[in-house]
Amino acid sequence: MFKKISLIFLFSCGIFNCYAQQTIPFRITKHNNIIVKTLVNKKDSLDLMFQIAMEGASISPDRQRKADHIVFNKDEISENNTVQIGKLTLNNIRFSDNQLTGHEADGKIGTALFGGKAFKIDYDHNQFIIYNQKPDLKGYQPITTLYEEEAFYIAADNIIDGDKQQEAYFVLQSGYSGGLLYSNDFAAEKELDKKLKITGEKTLKNSSGKSIVTKQAILPFLKVGNSVLKDVSAGFFVGDLKKQTVNYFGADLLRRFNWIFDADRKTVYIKPSKYFSEPYYKIN
Repeated sequence: MFKKISLIFLFSCGIFNCYAQQTIPFRITKHNNIIVKTLVNKKDSLDLMFQIAMEGASISPDRQRKADHIVFNKDEISENNTVQIGKLTLNNIRFSDNQLTGHEADGKIGTALFGGKAFKIDYDHNQFIIYNQKPDLKGYQPITTLYEEEAFYIAADNIIDGDKQQEAYFVLQSGYSGGLLYSNDFAAEKELDKKLKITGEKTLKNSSGKSIVTKQAILPFLKVGNSVLKDVSAGFFVGDLKKQTVNYFGADLLRRFNWIFDADRKTVYIKPSKYFSEPYYKIN
């Protein structure tokens, strides 16, 4: 009788799915950053910001909590660390020292969290899900991704002038709290300073007197897959110093979708989250 009950249980929960995933809870700050509570080397309790554009981990010089048990070499690198998050233990994690991070975080941790497996960023339930088997993709749409130098790139259509679509590739950047941040080349080529509605700007100068101007603007429409976002917050740089070489798809836009990344990092599946129509984050 016991054997029959056991078999019924296995089939009812779907033999291949009962142990097909692990869950990592997180919280989202008011700046749209994802924070994960960790225990490093069984000694240091650290709040680390999830950075999708890196694989390893790092410690901030502005951290609020001690990280005395992460030992760095002369190159500010620490190898073979363990990171515990709830019941999950990650081994052989590399930490870099003195990297700035987001608000409320002692450092950063990247996609090493997922060990090369398929994973989900579930903004509806504030959790990551790591899959051992193929996840349920019902209701999700696929988007081709390019994975290079620890970063994910996706293509999106920018409606800048009338109904003309301008395709651009964006780096998914969970460390940037805002919406879009355009590269210098894209901003200049598309004349964003003239064609977008400017909502604010700041001018900074370095010790040589060279200036950098950051401008905040509104993009009328952004199309990501089959989803269209309206009046999107977008930033770009003008002036003497312009160092933005890639376009960013920031945390304010990331939170508007739930994301499932496949194990080979060639496709991501997206579905609008509960934040899809929320007001846009304002860059101060």
